[in-house]
Amino acid sequence: MIDETEFAQLKRDVQQLKDRQAILDCIQRECRARDRQDATQIAGCWWEDGIDEHGANVTQAPDYPARANAGHRALFNMTSHNITNHLCELDGDTAYCESYVVGGLFWQDDKTTTIAFGRYLDQLEKRGGEWRIRIRRCTIEMTADADASWVHSNNIKGFLKARWDGQDPSYERPIVARADGLRW
Repeated sequence: MIDETEFAQLKRDVQQLKDRQAILDCIQRECRARDRQDATQIAGCWWEDGIDEHGANVTQAPDYPARANAGHRALFNMTSHNITNHLCELDGDTAYCESYVVGGLFWQDDKTTTIAFGRYLDQLEKRGGEWRIRIRRCTIEMTADADASWVHSNNIKGFLKARWDGQDPSYERPIVARADGLRW
């Protein structure tokens, strides 16, 4: 039988694991929302008093979804933000995170993809039981350009194509396999 001290420690451990998962979910949800140009979902990952630093641009959270979406739409056909290594240091209701991000940027020329490697240096806060981003600083550490013409080849013909709206297949519930939808 578990004693009170062990039970209290178990509760603390479970809460820490829940917090860490909620933090990672928030960071990944924000990436997905940007890849879908979903301003509502992007905003839901940030506190109203949040601040984003992407390069020389420092943007207040209420302005961030529109700015990020406009920047991506002006330059790219599609984006893909991928979180890889993730470190999280909890300090009460504040979390300090370093998340490696690999971003795929499919340029509007329809011929080139840039892969950018960087990190998100995030401070998240837990308010009312919910974790959201308070401050983000973004690094870029290297890039690589690639020929994107493969997406127009017969190897890709018929694959689902991502969309920058609520009609992206990822929003579908329930998920149903079928032959229709936007395709390459």
